[in-house]
Amino acid sequence: MSLMVFFIAGAAVSVMLLIIGIIVSVRSDRDIVDERLGRFVDTEVAEEELKKQAATPLTDWINKRVEGSSGGDRLAKELARADLKLKPGEFIAVIIIAAFGVGLVLWFFSGQSLIMGILGAIGGSFLPRMYLKSQQGKRLQKFDEQLPDMLNLMVNGLRAGFSTLQAMEAVSRELPPPICDEFRRVVQEMQLGITMEKALDNLLRRIPSDDLDLCITAMNVQREVGGNLAEILDTISYTIRERVRIKGEIRVLTAQVMYSGRFLSLLPLIVIGVLYLLNREYMMEFFKAENVPCGYIALGLGGLLIIVGYLVMNKLGEIEV
Repeated sequence: MSLMVFFIAGAAVSVMLLIIGIIVSVRSDRDIVDERLGRFVDTEVAEEELKKQAATPLTDWINKRVEGSSGGDRLAKELARADLKLKPGEFIAVIIIAAFGVGLVLWFFSGQSLIMGILGAIGGSFLPRMYLKSQQGKRLQKFDEQLPDMLNLMVNGLRAGFSTLQAMEAVSRELPPPICDEFRRVVQEMQLGITMEKALDNLLRRIPSDDLDLCITAMNVQREVGGNLAEILDTISYTIRERVRIKGEIRVLTAQVMYSGRFLSLLPLIVIGVLYLLNREYMMEFFKAENVPCGYIALGLGGLLIIVGYLVMNKLGEIEV
């Protein structure tokens, strides 16, 4: 009985830490780039950051090991695209906590089945990744929707006599996030001596948008060969605005297909859960010794068909504009 209480307490603590980590990452007002820039412009912020680092030696050790690898660099880039205020080592810790928590929960509710615990741990390890991808998609979509307004503001500023840097400063002050945050980073990088081309490349790496790529290419070409940048950005703004409008109409028309695919993919899992609660012996037939390996093959084939069906439904709803 004491062992079971220990596992339940561990699962509860893991889930609580996971929720706290998500809340802190969402509500934080600073990110890694701002902290690094603050070291150059604010000594008090630098001292506070050093105190925080000294207080968490284990986290720093994990971050140093992770960030030194290519996988850590890719993970840091993905976290920046999602605007999550987490370091790569911290995100890996969240993955471990989620896997441990979900595995313990399924292990307990499945009658202490080791197989269900392992499957729960594998599934729980994918939850932070799914959340990361979801945040990236939402942020990219919101950025694309704000891009025409940003271009109109820059065009008006350039026609009023502003320089390109002053026009970007106006964007960082006037528009809502996430576009104002990203252009504030661009302005800060340029004020620290980074060239405009490099700063815009960093912006494109954080925001992998085709529309933004078109704007940055136009600005770089104009700096090399000259021309009326305001007129060029005005034309691009009209093109992007029409593309956003068409994408919105397509999302409305394909919403039924997308949600149907999600519901049909979750329906077998819901049925399995209900049957397990109503008749546990019936569902455990898959794992009995006399049914091995047929039970595992049936479950694996069913899971494969669910994944393939979900991908096919998503592909039917994706229309390039």
